[in-house]
Amino acid sequence: MLFPLAWSLYYRESAFLAFAISAGITTGAGLLLWKLVPGGEGDLTRREGLAIVTGAWILASVFGALPYELAGTFQSYLDACFEAMSGFTTTGATVLTSIESQPQSILLWRNFTQWLGGMGIVTFFVALFPMLGIGAAHLFEAEMPGPQPERLGGRIRDTARTLWWLYLGLSALEIALLWLVGRIPTFDALTITFGTMPTGGFLPQNMSIGAYNSSIFVTSVVTVFMVVAGTNFALYYYLLWKRQPGHLFNNPEFRFYIAILVAASLLITLDLVRSAGQAVGEAFRQATFQAVSIQTTTGFVTADFAAWPSLSQSVLLILMIIGASAGSTGGALKVVRVLVLVKHAFRQVVLTFSPRSVIPLKLGGNALSESVVSGIVGTSILYFATLIIGFLAMSAMGLDHISALSSVAATLGNVGPGLGSVGPAENYFLLPSLGKIVLMLCMLVGRLEFFTVLVLLSPAFWQWR
Repeated sequence: MLFPLAWSLYYRESAFLAFAISAGITTGAGLLLWKLVPGGEGDLTRREGLAIVTGAWILASVFGALPYELAGTFQSYLDACFEAMSGFTTTGATVLTSIESQPQSILLWRNFTQWLGGMGIVTFFVALFPMLGIGAAHLFEAEMPGPQPERLGGRIRDTARTLWWLYLGLSALEIALLWLVGRIPTFDALTITFGTMPTGGFLPQNMSIGAYNSSIFVTSVVTVFMVVAGTNFALYYYLLWKRQPGHLFNNPEFRFYIAILVAASLLITLDLVRSAGQAVGEAFRQATFQAVSIQTTTGFVTADFAAWPSLSQSVLLILMIIGASAGSTGGALKVVRVLVLVKHAFRQVVLTFSPRSVIPLKLGGNALSESVVSGIVGTSILYFATLIIGFLAMSAMGLDHISALSSVAATLGNVGPGLGSVGPAENYFLLPSLGKIVLMLCMLVGRLEFFTVLVLLSPAFWQWR
C-alpha cells in the first residue's frame, strides 16, 4: 500500500489518508498475529501450506479492500472486497461504475493488486524470505497454477526468484515500450502493464484498452505481451538463461496454445465479415485482439463482443474455459489439461477394442505418470462441476442463462467480462450480494487451482495427526 500512498502524496490527492490508515491497520494486524500466535516446531507440513495459502489470499482481499472502503470508492464493504478479490486473483471483473472519476492512487492500487497477484503474493514472499525453510515448497506448489509446478533451480526459493525476475523484466520492457516508444502518459503505461502481465484486465479508462484503438502500436504491444504472459514462464527461463530455444518452440503445449489462438482468430474474423458485414482488416484486428485477450484471461476490451454474432460469442465462451498455459499468469482450465484430456480420451477409445494394449500418455516425448493424468482428470471434473453448480446458483438469482453461465465462466477462469448483463459494456455492480459472494468464491477457486481451496472443505483435512 506504500506505493499508491506515495503516489497520492506526490499528486496531493485526498486518498493518501485512506492508504495511510489501511497500511497501519494491515501492519498492526500482521504484528498481532506474529506476536500472539505461537510458532510451531519444524517445517511447514503440506496441510499447513494449503491452509496458509488459501487463508493468505482471503486475508489479502479483506485488507486490500480497506483503501476502497476508507476512500468511499464503493457503497458497501462487500463491493470493496469483490474488487480486491478480483484484483488479486487477476480476474478483472469490476463493480466500479465510474472508473475515470476516481483518484489516480485508487486506480493505481486497483491495478497494482493485479500485478502482485499475477505471479503470486505468497510466491513473492517465498522468493524474499529464507525463514520459511523446506515448507516453502508446499506454499509454492499450492499457489502456482498448473498440474506440475516446474523447478528452475535446486531450491524452491531459487525458482520463485527466477520467476519473479522474469516477471519484473517483462513488465519493465512493456512499460518502456508504451512510455518511450508509444509516448503515452507514465500512469497509463504503468496501469496497462499492471493489467497485461498478470493477465488481469483492470484499466483506469471506462472504455478499457478501447481508449487506445487509434494507436495500432499500443494495441499491438499489448497483444504481444498478452500472448507472452499466457505462456509458461519456465520456457522463458530455458530460452533466456539456458539459451535453449527448443524448449519453447518444440513444447507441445505452446504449439497447441498458438494453434488455438490462430484458429479462434480466423474463425471469429470470418464470422464478423460474413454475419456482421465488417471489413476484413478491421474484423481481423478486433477478432485477434479479443481472442488473445479472452484466452489469456486478460479481459481487455476493444469492442463490445456481447453484440457480436452468436458464433463469435460462442468461440469466446469456449476460450474462457480453455484459458492460457500452465505456469503462466493466465487462468481457466489451462491448455495442457485440454491436450492431456484429448490424448487420454483417444487412449480410452483404443483400449476399448484393444484392452491389453499398453499406451503411455506422452507430452513432448516424455511419458506422464498415471498420478499426473488422474490429477488432471480430477481437476477437470471439479472445474466443470463448479461451473455447473455456479451456473445453477446464478440462474436461481434471476440471471438469464447467458449471463449466468458466462459470469461463472468469466470469474472461474479469471477472465473478467462475460456476456449478456455482465458483458464488456456492463459490469457486475447490479448483481445481488449473494451472487457477488458466489463469484468471489469462483475467483478464488479458479486462481488457486481447485484442490488448494476445496481440500479445506474435507473434514479429514482438519483432523489432527
